[in-house]
Amino acid sequence: MKSDRNAERKQGAEAVVGGHICLDIIPEIKSRDLVFSEGFLQEIGRAVISTGGAVSNTGLALHRLGVTTLLMGKVGSDLFGHTLRQILSRYDPLLGDGLIESADAVTSYSVILSPVGRDRMVLHCPGCNDTFSADEIAYPRLGDVKLFHLGYPPLMRRLIDRDGSELVDLLRRAKETGVTTSLDMSMPDEASFAGNVNWPTILSRALPYVDIFVPSLEETLFALYRDEFRRFSQYPDGLFAAATPEVVSSIGRDLLRLGPKIVGLKLGRLGLYLRTAAASRWTEVGRAEPTRSQEWMSRELWSPCFQVEVVGTTGAGDTTFAGLLAALLRDGSPEACAAFACAVGACNTEAADALGGVRNWEQTWNRIESGWERLQLPFSMTGWQWRESTGVWSGPDDHPRGC
Repeated sequence: MKSDRNAERKQGAEAVVGGHICLDIIPEIKSRDLVFSEGFLQEIGRAVISTGGAVSNTGLALHRLGVTTLLMGKVGSDLFGHTLRQILSRYDPLLGDGLIESADAVTSYSVILSPVGRDRMVLHCPGCNDTFSADEIAYPRLGDVKLFHLGYPPLMRRLIDRDGSELVDLLRRAKETGVTTSLDMSMPDEASFAGNVNWPTILSRALPYVDIFVPSLEETLFALYRDEFRRFSQYPDGLFAAATPEVVSSIGRDLLRLGPKIVGLKLGRLGLYLRTAAASRWTEVGRAEPTRSQEWMSRELWSPCFQVEVVGTTGAGDTTFAGLLAALLRDGSPEACAAFACAVGACNTEAADALGGVRNWEQTWNRIESGWERLQLPFSMTGWQWRESTGVWSGPDDHPRGC
């Protein structure tokens, strides 16, 4: 992929990122022990104010990685909305050109509690994301881009109401423009509206219009395997106890049957699992289809995480997805895309916010090629083969062609 790194940026956007956007408020919490109790006061540090949600996290990460990107989301005309627009304009005045402003709704925001050495906790207000509809995507602007990425439908009530009718309509209309479509999920509150919709029905209707689908393991278990989700949630190591090669491979097969050509599972500290459809399914992939598409057919890969000192996990999944998409848009091999995705996600965790740790394209690749150490997977990879040259595991169902 070295030959592609200095490619000139094209006129106009290469990618559009739409869906959920919010303002993140992230107080500095130096202690691992965070106490919630009536009348209790706990001293914390300064707060980081940043944009959040898939539109911002994935979109800005793509922008930093050298992909010309346009954002399409919905904000209010309140203080948080103005703050959000102001932050985006510091990166590029044109980034937020596709945002819609609602005069009668509040901007979505999150308070993210991320104690040192622990996973984050989020207090979230959906705001005007709940009213976002299929009609609020500017489809004519997709006609010249390669990729359309939609993020966080579980946090956008109108899209998932009525068994996801708006979501299906949105993805169908996007796909009709000839763009490559990708979809990311989020973990809903189990007691919320999104926690009680029929996710198997919604995804079975929506995923035939999706080319790339890479949710997290937790989101996938919650949406499609609720009994297993509850069972594994009781384990001391939580849902990571579910991430055995056998379980992950089985879920990958199930996701491919729902329609996408490329599926994956974000596995947190265990890395990224990636699986692709057979040649017979590799049609109508859209304008982001790799030029060496045979390399992408019938693949099964697992890229371990890179070793870092974790400061925060906010946006780690979004930036991992951004790394995958950026490498795909630069015509990378499946192995290179999986490794680069993990590298971008690892860099992300070195800062408290969703973008502070993300490096540019050259810096990220230089770090990978300098011998950046990988974490060891905590179980036997029976039936898998380690590929030293690419730094990924090749699964039992990995059948590379044309490589």
